[in-house]
Amino acid sequence: MLTGKALGQGLWHVTGVSEKTFSLAQKCIERLGEAWSRVDDLVLANQAKVLDGFIREKISLAHMWPSTGYGYQDAGRDGLEKLYARIFGGEASLVRLHWASGTHVLKTVLFSVLRPGDELLSVTGIPYETLWPIIGMRERPANTDRDSRGAPSSPGSLLNFGIRYRETPCLLEFEDNKIDAAELERSLARHISRQTKVIFIQRSRGYSRRKSISTGTLRKFMEIMDRRYPDILTIVDNCYCEFTDTVEPPALGISMTAGSLIKNPGGGLAPAGGYVVGKEDCVRRVAEALYAPGLSGEVGSNPYGYRDLYQGLFLAPKVVGEALKGASFAALFFHELGFDVSPGPFDQRSDIVQSITLGSGERLKGFVRGIQAASPVDSHVTPEPWDMPGYEHEVIMAAGTFVQGSSIELSCDAPFVPPYTAYLQGGLTKEHVIIACMRAKEALENGGLLS
Repeated sequence: MLTGKALGQGLWHVTGVSEKTFSLAQKCIERLGEAWSRVDDLVLANQAKVLDGFIREKISLAHMWPSTGYGYQDAGRDGLEKLYARIFGGEASLVRLHWASGTHVLKTVLFSVLRPGDELLSVTGIPYETLWPIIGMRERPANTDRDSRGAPSSPGSLLNFGIRYRETPCLLEFEDNKIDAAELERSLARHISRQTKVIFIQRSRGYSRRKSISTGTLRKFMEIMDRRYPDILTIVDNCYCEFTDTVEPPALGISMTAGSLIKNPGGGLAPAGGYVVGKEDCVRRVAEALYAPGLSGEVGSNPYGYRDLYQGLFLAPKVVGEALKGASFAALFFHELGFDVSPGPFDQRSDIVQSITLGSGERLKGFVRGIQAASPVDSHVTPEPWDMPGYEHEVIMAAGTFVQGSSIELSCDAPFVPPYTAYLQGGLTKEHVIIACMRAKEALENGGLLS
């Protein structure tokens, strides 16, 4: 931690910022002591869980070796999947480098269980933009309680295959305490139909101001589902949320939980890939959708070895803790500068995403460019808004990461539309986040963009 003594010795010189900026950062850090202490407790609990998983699965150096060809009897792959299932509290898991992104994982999961005539119901409102083409949505609907019948669909989408989609924000309302458990149950009863096969939950906020979904909310939700709708499958998009609590969704009975290895569980070391953890029969269906019926998860080699995946998972609790501390610092630092932030610096967090509303396109570009300039990779690059594949609007992004697109490393995404909100996430060390925030502040100041 930056101390008053260190400040007196002129530590601010090495950070490349003014003494005024450093002093503000110092005051923020001093106020975050209790919040950071809670994160330390979380990290300790999750590190113990992960360590015990490694011990109980008897992980050895032999599990790190590569495999080729079909990958039959790949001990490294099989050991890693047993480890994920144990740590996340599921019956089985599929952990593969063949998935290109979290969106790719979710597409595989949805197509593994949905068939023509079935219905997919999202209970967290409209999902993240990259899922829209998969569902068959071409634009943001005018209202959140959306019925997809008759909506245009793209070839290869769920709608194109005759799978219906509807959504309701009822789980968000429960998270916000706008409704109680009884009202949540009544709301689910109003929206679940005979055709509802899968209920989808996106835990993280995505490009929105809404709260992320806590494991406490998931627990109450699953109590209702187990009692009233045991035959309906539940799918959780867990991206950005792993290790932000001591319990993961599979341990609560969620049918399938999906995520990306280049986010939280990869610990900054996993070079690619994704995971699914959940019920054994569901995971088997996902494996057959990824490969082929009959093959299940018995194939799939990795000629590069598994050390980064094992070591990244082992480090993940600590790395996520650093990202959580960095997010709370960013919230307080930019709140003190007069910007609207969400979550607040002392709020309970269920993901690693921090939104900062800049209020103008020029401020947003200045902020993102300041983060990019404080990145260890491609710091010389100047981000510009562009039509990124899978997104409805232009997106400006700072991503000077060792693994391309890694969101557990410090990065920043922002749809280039009013109110010009930046979504900051990740940070392998909280110190990197602190330095980047200070330099982003000065980039705004030097550009005449701070009032």
